[in-house]
Amino acid sequence: MLSDERTLAARLASFDDARLADTLVARGASPGAPWLGFFDAAAAMLEPASIDRALTRLPRETLRELRRGATPSPLADRLALVDESGAPFASVAERLAAAAAADPGAFEPDATAEAVAASQTDADAAAERAFTNLGAMADLVLAVSAIALSRTGTGSVSAIDRRRLVEAGAIVDADELDDLVTAAADAGLLRPDGRRWVVSDAGRQWLEASTAQRWVTLIAGLRDALPRALRTPGGGIRPPSAWPGAFPFDQAWPERAAALGRIAVRFGLLTPGGAEPEWTRAMHDDGQIDPAALIARMPAEIDRIYLQADLTAIAPGPLAPRLDLRLHRIARRESRAQASSYRFSAASIAAGMTEGETAESIREFLAGLSLTGIPQPLQYLIDSTAARHGLVRVTDDPGSSGTRVSSTDASVIDAVAIDQALRPLGLVRDAEALVTRVSRDAVYWALADARYPVIAVDTEGAAESMHRHPPLTSIEDDSPLVTYARLIAALRAGSETESEGAWLARELELAVRARATVVVVVRMPDASERTFTLEASGLGGGRLRGRDRGADIERTLPVASIVEVRPVKAGEQR
Repeated sequence: MLSDERTLAARLASFDDARLADTLVARGASPGAPWLGFFDAAAAMLEPASIDRALTRLPRETLRELRRGATPSPLADRLALVDESGAPFASVAERLAAAAAADPGAFEPDATAEAVAASQTDADAAAERAFTNLGAMADLVLAVSAIALSRTGTGSVSAIDRRRLVEAGAIVDADELDDLVTAAADAGLLRPDGRRWVVSDAGRQWLEASTAQRWVTLIAGLRDALPRALRTPGGGIRPPSAWPGAFPFDQAWPERAAALGRIAVRFGLLTPGGAEPEWTRAMHDDGQIDPAALIARMPAEIDRIYLQADLTAIAPGPLAPRLDLRLHRIARRESRAQASSYRFSAASIAAGMTEGETAESIREFLAGLSLTGIPQPLQYLIDSTAARHGLVRVTDDPGSSGTRVSSTDASVIDAVAIDQALRPLGLVRDAEALVTRVSRDAVYWALADARYPVIAVDTEGAAESMHRHPPLTSIEDDSPLVTYARLIAALRAGSETESEGAWLARELELAVRARATVVVVVRMPDASERTFTLEASGLGGGRLRGRDRGADIERTLPVASIVEVRPVKAGEQR
């Protein structure tokens, strides 16, 4: 054990910072671990509980290789479970033996069934299901573009946001949201920003893409997020029937595998029964994604809709993504299917105007899109909303370093001034306007949430498009090197990895702590060396205390004279 700790500590010390950080990530080390040197790190990594946690990260085949003593995969080396020759450390071998005794099946080959080809009917249904869920993903990304999703401590979406999205019709239920957020994060459409999910630049570009491009992006994200155990040597994906048993000791894996399976079903890679359409089977070897066969089975996209007098729009088929995206800016989708319906309201049109639309641009867009012209009630709604939009204006106030709220209608300013919902803003009169120390963006959204026809204007008086959570200009670097920078510095500063004295002191300390029986080589005053087999019992004042197993007496040896400490071998007890 002592020898293994020394070997591992020396290996860790020889790693460059990038590789060391990678190993710390793989082992799930805390960035705040109280390790004062590489010997501390090695001792912690060779503890039984730490090894057991590392074994949960090993796929079935790697477990079998380690158990057989065969050359392991790079993953075992990355987890620091083996020495330079590829052999598992003694404590790792002990935990493997214990695991094999407790669950022999975990070390057996995975007897997975061959992939089953989907029937033509099932393939058609898979394509339609993929199309429907692409629309659901677009709804989600659009919703997050307007209001970021709050994350709980576990990373899941908060209950309040789940309910809001269900009520808004962006999702059907909470299970759908979990799958969509996972797929969006894997594809890079959403990214974590502290305690919230926000839309990335890639997510905004994805909204502008064609259906085929949208699908390829999501499937590439799913493929690349799969653990290496689920990938083929050529970069392809193993049949999904092999997924559930891939990590025998990871108790969380079955749930993760089930989630991956649900996402695969949602986006047309699998049928609910586990069969694979032709476009999935084509990914087995090299992982290349060809959407042609899928797109051929999807409903044909349309570029025309019916506008109705009840302020609704009916798309008799799947609307082209770029048209659907713009229609979303000025109308709310009421149903999501091959034939979708949208509803116009003063709030939805005002929201579009906030994003930069005008009455003229809306009429021009709808006239080119509609098969039935623009009904008079919708014309009136557009004109009346445009007339009111911008009635309240918010701008930075140079005089107070705060915000100024103004309007051409004095009665509106009076209403804002006495609105109890706006009292937290601390608005005060300044001639015919109101001023506050609160930032312009906060004032804008408070007025918008209170249903006032508000716009934000710059210092030149021009209207600005507003986003509740604007894209961040910088992304916090959460790379392993940054995350573990302090710990790595502490390890390097606290370890004298080439000092025999440092290793000796540590080995004596561990021997005493474990009351281990060790062989101690002592240099005598005449320069000769004597060997003692001691059960170490104490260390202090520069002396090692222990019972001499050969003479059956207590001995006290000066640490300065000890030149070697090693575990007891067979025949050295006496």
